[in-house]
Amino acid sequence: MTDDGRLTATEAAVLAYEGRTWSGPGAKERAIREGLGLTPVRYYQLLNALMDDPRALEHAPGTVNRLRRIREAQRARR
Repeated sequence: MTDDGRLTATEAAVLAYEGRTWSGPGAKERAIREGLGLTPVRYYQLLNALMDDPRALEHAPGTVNRLRRIREAQRARR
């Protein structure tokens, strides 16, 4: 989080990556490593934290709500 309560550039980029469509297997993971300089594990840790962050919901409501629906559906199947 920045001092003014907005998402950091990395947080915003994670949400942007999650809103994209990827061409094939491994393309997203490669882009995460090369474009963001993160490991896929760290990327998904950040993403999971962002799904519960009101700043992320304000920044990318469609993406965050879609991810929340997917998460809830996965929990319901367990």
